Amino acid sequence: MFKVILYIAITFILLTVYIKYLESRGIFFPTKNVELTPSAIDLSFEDIYVDTDDNIKIHGWFIVNSSAKYTLLLLHGNAGNIGDRFDKIGLLHGLGMNIFIIDYRGFGRSQGKVSEAGVYLDAKAAYDYLINSRKIKPEYIILYGESIGSAVAIDLAWTKKTGGLIVEGAFSKGRDMAKKIYPFLPAFLFSNIFDSLSKIKKVNVPKLFIHSENDEMIPLSLAEKLYHAAPQPKRFVKIIGGHNTAFLDSQPVFLAAVGSFMKELSIDVK
Repeated sequence: MFKVILYIAITFILLTVYIKYLESRGIFFPTKNVELTPSAIDLSFEDIYVDTDDNIKIHGWFIVNSSAKYTLLLLHGNAGNIGDRFDKIGLLHGLGMNIFIIDYRGFGRSQGKVSEAGVYLDAKAAYDYLINSRKIKPEYIILYGESIGSAVAIDLAWTKKTGGLIVEGAFSKGRDMAKKIYPFLPAFLFSNIFDSLSKIKKVNVPKLFIHSENDEMIPLSLAEKLYHAAPQPKRFVKIIGGHNTAFLDSQPVFLAAVGSFMKELSIDVK
């Protein structure tokens, strides 16, 4: 009996260690080489470096739109770097917004090693730059998060004043995602990482949720769970296509959704 208990304990410990490894190594997939700049799509830009509260230097691009009323802080997904986001940058810039997109620590030209706590600090540093250096009022800053960047945007909206929040391909929390990916493992073994579900309940600014009905990576049900937990005002728009390509696969619907959201904000903000 003692040996059985010992084997169970060892197995549990090894399983826990393995899961922690998956959580630390299996979430972010950064690349360092930024091959192109916004000039590749004929957009002028500024290279921006900001310092985080823990002294990490973060790189980003500020892309001006001369007719812009709002500035969009674009927080990307878990792989690649800002040089892989030109399709989205071009579409959003075309809707009449300034774009500020950053690479999290460990991505592209940004320093440091990526972590959940770290990406929250990176987003805060970007927000502080817009407020303090660009002198942009909070109500004219719109947070846009895609995929895991949605969790980053929600965390920022939870702690800072903004004009609005847009999330695309979002999920409720990391533990819910773990249940989908590893249904054979007990959920309690996973840390409660990227807990957007509890944070969104306190985000009272206008919110737009965009999600593909046939997203192969993040189930629609998890985005709906997050949406239902959010207070008004809010809107949910379903599109079709792959997790990383749905905004292009459903481009007219995508542009109409973001465009109408921005127009509604302009009516509300004097």
